[in-house]
Amino acid sequence: MRYYEDIEVGKTYEFGEYHVTKEEILEFAEQYDPQPFHTDEAAAEDSAFGELVASGWHTAAMCMRMLVDGPMQDRAGMGARGVDELRWNRPVRPGDTLSIRTEVVDKRVSESDPERGYVDSRLEGVTQDGDVVISWIGLGMIARRNPGDD
Repeated sequence: MRYYEDIEVGKTYEFGEYHVTKEEILEFAEQYDPQPFHTDEAAAEDSAFGELVASGWHTAAMCMRMLVDGPMQDRAGMGARGVDELRWNRPVRPGDTLSIRTEVVDKRVSESDPERGYVDSRLEGVTQDGDVVISWIGLGMIARRNPGDD
């Protein structure tokens, strides 16, 4: 198990592999983001995208799944305080394969609860071609191994 003390600012990670299908794009969009360029292939052809594309929220959810299946499994995570600077840089299309790059950009002990630390990480979702499709700064919380040892 990795704790706050084990996290290094500047450390980078690359992980995950998520294959995006047309069926999944349609299913997610029908339920959560029913805009025509996410739900209708013919309408999507006439859109600014020129073809069916995934919802940005779907892209975020796919990245979250890779985080949970990847580095979050061995961390003493305590949830998150939110995200900053969320950007949808490029559309995700059926057939894309996504992966994740992260970099720890800051960490500090909580002033209100010495048992927890705050770890901020820049995340990029990347296609098989190296194109960044989504980015954000995750504001994580992680347990401290020895909170009284300051």
